[in-house]
Amino acid sequence: MARKLTVVISQAQGKNPAKRQLEEELAAKLLMEPGIDVSVVPHLYDLKPDHTGLLFLRSVPGDMVVLGWLYPRALRWILDRQGVRGQEGISLLVPEDDAADEEERPEPQGIGSVEVPNRRIYCIDLRTTHKAAEYLEEIRRIARESAQELVDLLGWIGGSPSPGQMDRYLHPLPIVSDEPRNGRGGNGQAIAGAVPLGSREQGGVAEALASPPGHLHDFSREEPGRRWYPVIDYSRCTNCMECIDFCLFGVYGIDSFDRILVEAQDNCKKGCPACSRVCPENAIIFPQHKTPAIAGAEGEVAGLKIDLSQLFGGEGKGALELAVAERDAELVKDGRQAVGMTVGIPKRQQGASQPRDELDDLMDGLDALNV
Repeated sequence: MARKLTVVISQAQGKNPAKRQLEEELAAKLLMEPGIDVSVVPHLYDLKPDHTGLLFLRSVPGDMVVLGWLYPRALRWILDRQGVRGQEGISLLVPEDDAADEEERPEPQGIGSVEVPNRRIYCIDLRTTHKAAEYLEEIRRIARESAQELVDLLGWIGGSPSPGQMDRYLHPLPIVSDEPRNGRGGNGQAIAGAVPLGSREQGGVAEALASPPGHLHDFSREEPGRRWYPVIDYSRCTNCMECIDFCLFGVYGIDSFDRILVEAQDNCKKGCPACSRVCPENAIIFPQHKTPAIAGAEGEVAGLKIDLSQLFGGEGKGALELAVAERDAELVKDGRQAVGMTVGIPKRQQGASQPRDELDDLMDGLDALNV
């Protein structure tokens, strides 16, 4: 486990002054905390795999807290997609509406991620509160939790650590090791794009903190363009392949383990969330969509909190009908023919072992009508 807790601030898109002020205030306060390193990166969803910020995050071996302007579930699976993986860390700082549902969270039923290291990643939505002090207090709690795990580990290996050992863990000296420090790898070679605290040109954080206990890794100057693509939540995904059947733009593919993956994300049509609507487990996230269930909010999983009258035949278009209309619109824009309900409509009973339910009857009814 890493000596320091790494806190990542994923910046908001655009130049919203209130959001930028919160990000700067958090960075300034966190750099005063012992045992914490701070990294600032552009909006995680927009980063391409070779962005220096992502290269750095992949090199961090220990526990991590990620603060961003997205739902925590979206942040977690964006990171997983980019090879930044870990066990899910549970944050106690959640919106009041979500806190009531926390005890009702179901056990993961999906196929899960792969090659997950033994460390925790805590994802926190910066839209939860505008008060920097509340985020700071939660990060302190997580840091204590992370430190206690080290105490338990050392105690299990061969006795509890001495006060001196714990002090060195919580207040480490800035040494060169296998762990990146101040924009440098273990061999001392600078990581391109990392700006040490003392060399930052902009005011505020650097001027206020002459000799902070932690380090600031600033990758925010390398700004990427905005992107739009689906993110798979593998804790819910059952590998049913309905998304690859429904999508006609070559976005999805199969990996070497025969698992579904987003293979050609830039083939996705900007603003179109159609595949998310047909996923039976709500495992496909479009983090920038205005609908919370599609953008990664918790508590809306097929079969748990679903209003069938609204899904099919309620006021306005049902989810499947709307998905087909969205897909057809993109096909026409591409100069192709609309296909309606003739291609890729989910067949939930094929190979299914679970008992039939009301949604199955509705699907069979649609098939019988040959809509």
